[in-house]
Amino acid sequence: MKFIDRIWYSQSPLAYLLLPLSAVFFVLSLLRRVAYRLGIKKIQYLECPVIVVGNITVGGTGKTPLVVWIADYLKAKGFRPGIISRGYGGKAQHWPQQVRPDSDPIAVGDEAILLSRRTGCPMAVGPDRYLAGQSLLQNSDCNILISDDGLQHYGLGREIEIAVIDGRRQFGNGFLIPAGPLREGTWRLDHVDLQLVNCDSKCVIDDLPIMRIKKGELCKLDGEGTKLLSDFSGQQVHAVAGIGHPERFFTLLRNNGMTVIEHRFPDHHNFSKTDLDFADELPVIMTEKDAVKCQRFVADGYWYLQVSAQPDAGFVKSFYELIEELENGQETA
Repeated sequence: MKFIDRIWYSQSPLAYLLLPLSAVFFVLSLLRRVAYRLGIKKIQYLECPVIVVGNITVGGTGKTPLVVWIADYLKAKGFRPGIISRGYGGKAQHWPQQVRPDSDPIAVGDEAILLSRRTGCPMAVGPDRYLAGQSLLQNSDCNILISDDGLQHYGLGREIEIAVIDGRRQFGNGFLIPAGPLREGTWRLDHVDLQLVNCDSKCVIDDLPIMRIKKGELCKLDGEGTKLLSDFSGQQVHAVAGIGHPERFFTLLRNNGMTVIEHRFPDHHNFSKTDLDFADELPVIMTEKDAVKCQRFVADGYWYLQVSAQPDAGFVKSFYELIEELENGQETA
């Protein structure tokens, strides 16, 4: 992944060698989008409003913490939200799949279980978001759905689109896959309802609402205790991350006084016990998403960091107004 990052997020000449393939990707994605706009391919709408949270780049931008925040916000406003997603990394034989806190991450994917546990919302996953949504509505009393990812899944009709932008890495070299990290051109952002920048101390995008990732407690993997990040200050730790952009996680631990031994794994990595066998007694700290899969072989000294999204007041106000419009529209109908 570091090799790909060097191509996508620097001025590597290798990116230019891949531009012909990016041109093919552009033509295919354009034809697909036009097919939906012309009605050649059908857009299917569910019986309740759908909010899509997505991005235009490959890799993690902070969508999952935002989905948790949106679910909690909607519940506080009296809605009964449900969540649908691709179930990326899941190996179930049949789709869609209903997701519960104790579901098998190998079957439905790690992020789905994380969302189910953190929100307590009904959830369904599957490659076809519309079918996942239909299944969820048949098995629950949801009256609004949140689609985790799916900005490019045009087959599912939606009322609200929210694009999350990585404030540090932004859009890389500006090229489409595979020469760059873009799934779609930056023009796509002009067509969403809200943009939100996942911002840290090195955030450089101005004039857009920002979201901070709040670090919470370190939770023991066996559920038997919690600690503050500061409790590990001055210690050497193994840091495990199988996420799209692990550098944020490693940096956060370093900024809290730890000496970090990095262990990078591919996004959605299917961990085995040997992956965490470091032949010493140092603490092992992982992301919450990775913890979902590592609970199968819990051991003393394994911890995960729980994080939450905190959008700024500007985003909350704009989101509230969109939700009000939805409610008013449903009452009129």
